[in-house]
Amino acid sequence: MTDKKKSKTKILWLIVLISIFSGRVNSALPDFTDLVDAVAPAVVKINTVSIQKESNQGSMQGQMPEIFRELLEQRRRPTRPARTMGSGFVISGDGYILTNHHVVSDADEIQVQFADRSEYMAKVIGSDRRSDLALLKIEAEGLPSLEFAESENIKVGSWVIAIGSPFGLDYSVTAGIVSALGRSLPTEQGENYVPFIQTDVAINRGNSGGPLFNLNGKVVGINSQIYSPTGGSVGLSFSIPVSIARNVVDQLKDNGKVNRGFLGVSITDVDKNLAEALGLPGPMGAAVSQVTRGSAADIGGILDGDIIVTIDGNAILRSGDLPHVVGLISPGTRVDVEVYREGRKRKLEVEVGSLDGDEDIRLAGDMPSHRLGLVVEEIESVEARQNRIRSG
Repeated sequence: MTDKKKSKTKILWLIVLISIFSGRVNSALPDFTDLVDAVAPAVVKINTVSIQKESNQGSMQGQMPEIFRELLEQRRRPTRPARTMGSGFVISGDGYILTNHHVVSDADEIQVQFADRSEYMAKVIGSDRRSDLALLKIEAEGLPSLEFAESENIKVGSWVIAIGSPFGLDYSVTAGIVSALGRSLPTEQGENYVPFIQTDVAINRGNSGGPLFNLNGKVVGINSQIYSPTGGSVGLSFSIPVSIARNVVDQLKDNGKVNRGFLGVSITDVDKNLAEALGLPGPMGAAVSQVTRGSAADIGGILDGDIIVTIDGNAILRSGDLPHVVGLISPGTRVDVEVYREGRKRKLEVEVGSLDGDEDIRLAGDMPSHRLGLVVEEIESVEARQNRIRSG
C-alpha cells in the first residue's frame, strides 16, 4: 500500500472514530425539551408593588389632638411605588402558589402571570422568614400544578433544571447538576434552618421562588440564594429542599405561620483537635457552648460542653445540622438526645420547646459563615451588596 493510500485510510478511520465518539456523547446528554413543555405552564412570574407614605411633620405630630393628626395623615405624600419581580409555581390546581418570602414580604400588591399571559391578583396565605418561603393564593380552578419529589431521591451529580424570570426575562430555562447537599448558609441573625441544595445552575435576580426540577419533572427545590463576586451567576446557587418546603407549606396552609421546635443552646463545630481533647471517635456533632436558663435544653439536662450527636434518631454530623433538625420537630414532642459528656455517650430525654419571636439556635460567634466563608442575605440589603451576596 502506498503512503498516499495509507494516509487516506487513517483519515477514514479517524472520521469513523470521531462519529462514534460524538454519537456516544450526544446520547449521554439529556434532552430537556419535553420536560420543559410539561412543567412550564405551572411556573409563574410574580410582580409586586410596594407603596409607602412619608410625612414631613416630624415628632410633633404625636403631641397634636386626634383631629389634627387625622388631617395630617390624609395629607401624607405617597412615594413612588417600588416594583420588584420574582418567580413561583403552582402546587395545587385550586390556586395555591409557592414562592420566596423575600419576593413578597414588603408587597402591597402581588400580581401573578402565567405562560399564556393570563394574570391574577394574589393574596398571601402565610410567609415564613426563617425558611424564606411564602404561600400565595389566587382565585382560579383547574390550574396546571407541580409535585414535590421525594427528598431522598436527590443525589450529588444529578441533573437539575430551573425555570424562572431572571431580570424579567420570563420563562428562561437553565440546567446544571447538584454540587452539594445540606449547605448551611446562616444570616447575620445566626439563623440556620435550611439545609440548602447547592447547584451550578445559572440563577440570577428574578429567579427567586422558582422551581428546581429533576428529570422526572418533580420539584426538588425552590431557588432562593446565589453567591456572586460579580453580581451575576458564577455557578454557586442555593435552593430550599422539598423536605423543608413540604413542612412549611402544610403549616402555612393550616395556620398561616410556622411553629418550630426550639432547644435554647448556642453551638459550634467540633474540629479534630477538640474531638481528640474530648475523647470522641472523630469530629462530629454540635458542641454546646451555652445553654439558655429555663430553656428546653436546660430542663432536659443538656449542659455546657456537651456534644450533641443525635436527636430524635437524626445524626448531627456538624453544628449546622442541629437547627433545621430541631426546627422540624413539633413543639411539645419528647425526643431522645444523645450527647458525649466527659468522653462517654449519654442519652437524655428532652421535651422540645417552641421557637418564638427572634429566638434561634445560635451558632457560636454569631456570624457562622465558617463553612463557606460567606454570609447570605436578601438582595436588597446594603450588607449583601457590600459582600456581593444576593438572593436569587
